[in-house]
Amino acid sequence: MYLSPRAAQVRNTLVSISNGSITLIILLIAPLGLAAVIINTLLVTIATYAVSSMADRVIAWLSPSVQAELLSSTNPSQGSLSRRQRYLSFLQRRRQ
Repeated sequence: MYLSPRAAQVRNTLVSISNGSITLIILLIAPLGLAAVIINTLLVTIATYAVSSMADRVIAWLSPSVQAELLSSTNPSQGSLSRRQRYLSFLQRRRQ
């Protein structure tokens, strides 16, 4: 599955914001000072974004590179095998 860098960044941002929100809710229940809650929430948000970004880079590194075949080529003999066969059969019919 191909995922553009912008889509990956949006996904990582949404994941980190949701993890930060969950952390904030949990820490507000605990009897801690407000500064500790805010700092911990920010650290969880930043750490989640960093880990998600690194995971995306590892997955991109492990994924094989994909080479796509162009559908429209100027030279019909440089296409797929079936396209070449259709072209050759077309030339043979024209000659007859």
